[in-house]
Amino acid sequence: MKAVYFSESKITIIEKPCPSPKTGEALLRPILAGICNTDLELKKGYYHFTGTPGHEFVALVQKAPEHPELEGKRVVSDINLGCGHCSWCLKGDSRHCRERRVLGIKGYPGAFAEFLVAPVSNLHIVDQGIKNEQAVFAEPLAAALEISQQVHLKSRLKALVMGDGKLGLLAALALKHYIPELTLLGKHQQKLALARKQGIYTSFFSNLEDLPGLRRELGSFDLVVEATGSEKGLEQALLLVRPRGTIVAKTTSHKPSTFNLAGLVVNEVRLLGSRCGDLSLALAFLKNKWIEVGPLIEAVVPFSEFEKAFELAAKPGAKKVLIDF
Repeated sequence: MKAVYFSESKITIIEKPCPSPKTGEALLRPILAGICNTDLELKKGYYHFTGTPGHEFVALVQKAPEHPELEGKRVVSDINLGCGHCSWCLKGDSRHCRERRVLGIKGYPGAFAEFLVAPVSNLHIVDQGIKNEQAVFAEPLAAALEISQQVHLKSRLKALVMGDGKLGLLAALALKHYIPELTLLGKHQQKLALARKQGIYTSFFSNLEDLPGLRRELGSFDLVVEATGSEKGLEQALLLVRPRGTIVAKTTSHKPSTFNLAGLVVNEVRLLGSRCGDLSLALAFLKNKWIEVGPLIEAVVPFSEFEKAFELAAKPGAKKVLIDF
């Protein structure tokens, strides 16, 4: 089978044997897969990654020896694979297993291939009413919706999402379901226009380091979601959050943060890290059409043109690029 292979910041398509499902696993054939910023960072050496990336996908179950009822079903997959016996795994939260592998990111081959295997316990069946172009967003949408599971979202909250990248834009669309007064701060006019069509307030700000200007422009917020991917992001968020407000850190940066904790302590601000989320909740949003993800697609590119797809995804301001298998 053909598979994308990352090594030393190079992308190639290699031939390798088709994997065979072991006990508790299923063989999957990807239908669509999405390229996210994590994939772009892996190419630059994030996690010193070598192997096949791809963790946002919808696939068809080709073979599931212990669960034949799954064969022919469309599925999405949780990406964290825990050890199965530590305290975190026994509580059902493999996201924090110290021995975890992460599909397409850390120690486990991903979905940019003609076939992959995944644990049956990680799979979620996709409802017939959900199109493939929607289902492929399940993993990043779950990550965006995790905020709703960590913070008590009251309709009267005043909220801000900082950053109109792929995750920031998706987080804004997801949170709009809960919070009417929501603002998206970004530097890409096309994406901000898309958000406005969904009833989201927007603010264009090309210089995110102009902290006094940010405060004058936007005021302060009960909830600030930091999704800029910048080492300055938390510092900016702290300037924009109200006393006793909440900051949710949704992205990471390679560069060390200059975040000063003094303001966090003095203003009694709550700071939360946020990563993966519940795929069942994401699928419910898609099934019930509580979110429209179609406008978030930049392009759909054949697997044979993966390098072109990756180039498109890496362009500043690009929305989601999908790989069609």
